[in-house]
Amino acid sequence: MRLIDHSNLNKFIGISLDAPQILSVWRFCARGSLADVIAKASLQMDGFFIYSLMKDIVNGLTWIHESFHGCHGMLTSKCCLLNDRWQLKITDFGLSGFRTHDQFTKTDRLWTAPELLRNDDLLGSREGDVYSLGIISAELITRSSVFGLENRKEDPEEIVYKLKKGGLQSPRPNLDHDESLEINPALLHLVRDCWTERPSERPDIKQVSSQLRSMNTNRNDNLMDHVFNVLESYASTLEDEVAEKMKELVEEKKKSDVLLYRMLPKQVADKLKIGQTVEPETFDLVTLFFSDVVSFTTLAGKCTPLQVVNLLNGLYTIFDGIIEQHDVYKVETIGDGYFVASGVPRRNGNEHTRNIASMSLCFVKSIAGYKVPHLPGEKINIRVGFHCGSVVAGVVGLTMPRYCLFGDAVNTASRMESNSKPGQIHISQEANEMLMRLGGFTTEPRGEVIVKGKGVMNTYWLKEMAESADPRNMERKD
Repeated sequence: MRLIDHSNLNKFIGISLDAPQILSVWRFCARGSLADVIAKASLQMDGFFIYSLMKDIVNGLTWIHESFHGCHGMLTSKCCLLNDRWQLKITDFGLSGFRTHDQFTKTDRLWTAPELLRNDDLLGSREGDVYSLGIISAELITRSSVFGLENRKEDPEEIVYKLKKGGLQSPRPNLDHDESLEINPALLHLVRDCWTERPSERPDIKQVSSQLRSMNTNRNDNLMDHVFNVLESYASTLEDEVAEKMKELVEEKKKSDVLLYRMLPKQVADKLKIGQTVEPETFDLVTLFFSDVVSFTTLAGKCTPLQVVNLLNGLYTIFDGIIEQHDVYKVETIGDGYFVASGVPRRNGNEHTRNIASMSLCFVKSIAGYKVPHLPGEKINIRVGFHCGSVVAGVVGLTMPRYCLFGDAVNTASRMESNSKPGQIHISQEANEMLMRLGGFTTEPRGEVIVKGKGVMNTYWLKEMAESADPRNMERKD
């Protein structure tokens, strides 16, 4: 026994006679038994893998049947061990003389041929081994336990009873399998032949081996080569999948960046994305713009909440389109109020006042032809005001961070809007001085105005802008 050296037979080490019961010692196989692998579902077997494991069992049985042993006698998936190269090796052969009935449970006898069960035979036969091969093959094909016990109502004892009884109702494993396995129909037919009720009608092991060889359409039947080919193919497919997922990820990142840049200034958002803290920053001179809809409360009273939302959405869509043409940043909208700044967060020299003035004139002009969809007779008008001054800017909040501006200039700009008139652009003296310095703008003195919290202020109306002063024309020239 110890001299036997076959690629599909496990190496016999010896027998221990010192223990209370006789123990046989065999070479250790790292991956355990075939029953263990199937139970753990640790391996995704394809059609060729199943074929290769069956071929290994047949090769091992062929040697046993042609040797002095004659047969295995107690072949089960527990006796089919797998080494670290996924090579199957049959173990527990050649020891039929040591077997006793109390060694085996009813579950262990589910691989035993009916005729051997009826005679209570533990020695076995060649025909019995072929029957056991069929039962093991069914486990491989269905990737389930012997007779699919987990899905059957009968317990092992009842199945063994029916096997002994025989006849047309004698139970056999189900061969229903996953269609993705691409099992050769001839292989299923061979398995059914192996477990035929009559031993004389079963093919011998040489016939089984011959039929298995005829089913292999591949020139190379080495399992490890097949595994490497599968891994290579998988790696290639994985590269394509990763490339496709990366493409999708880039597209999604672009979408999220666009959304983020609409909520926060780009410079601020980029810092937050890389985990940097955005420190508050002082801007010595910026231009701040406010506008609101005249008699908005009265207008809203004539509308449903949904109509109010649609009205503001249509109005702000027009304003947003104008904003994109100017070097400005929309700070926030509160109801019908619209707050825009220029010169913050991107410093643009003295061009902040030019951009806000141009944008204000565009706002007033665009609103002239705007009609409320559900109230055709109503006209929309806005009040506009802006001021120049210094502010402190920073990100406030964690859950929904906002880029906010703080300073007296914000309050003054807001007062310019609240003291304005419908369809007019009300500006402070500081804003007027900036426009005169830039040139190309026409303003008209309003005179002294009492501004809440500020006292008496000299203010102006912005009337028009020369084409040469339009910042959009300057960009084209550049």
